[in-house]
Amino acid sequence: MYQRILIATDGSPLSDKAVEHGLQLAALSRGRVLALRVLPRYPRKFFDGGLALDEQQIRQIEEQWRDEAQAALARVKKRGSEEGVMVKTLTPRSDQVAEAILAAARKNGCDLIVMASHGRRGVKRLLLGSETQNVLTHAEIPVLVLR
Repeated sequence: MYQRILIATDGSPLSDKAVEHGLQLAALSRGRVLALRVLPRYPRKFFDGGLALDEQQIRQIEEQWRDEAQAALARVKKRGSEEGVMVKTLTPRSDQVAEAILAAARKNGCDLIVMASHGRRGVKRLLLGSETQNVLTHAEIPVLVLR
């Protein structure tokens, strides 16, 4: 059974469902969990989607994102302790979410990735991309996707 499970979360209610499933799997298999939330970098240029802000404002925004991520991961850790599961947390900084998830799974010897899919279709999927689809396409280990 799975011994090292990476659970990717963005803090949304849908990813909370993935967290619950991942923790329950870990409890059943007496495995460990790596809970991960990828932190984006604030776009520095207008053409990258950023507003013209000074460095202090950008730092404040990135600190807010970090604080929100740490709070979400603290909830995962607390829930894990309630299930009797050891949870390690990780907040890598990257604009390439799927690549950061896959790199963390490789580096930490994970044998399963658990994550949610928002189920976007059509033009929305094309415009917004799909991090879950990228993970599914490039993962060398099983991926459990919840909707």
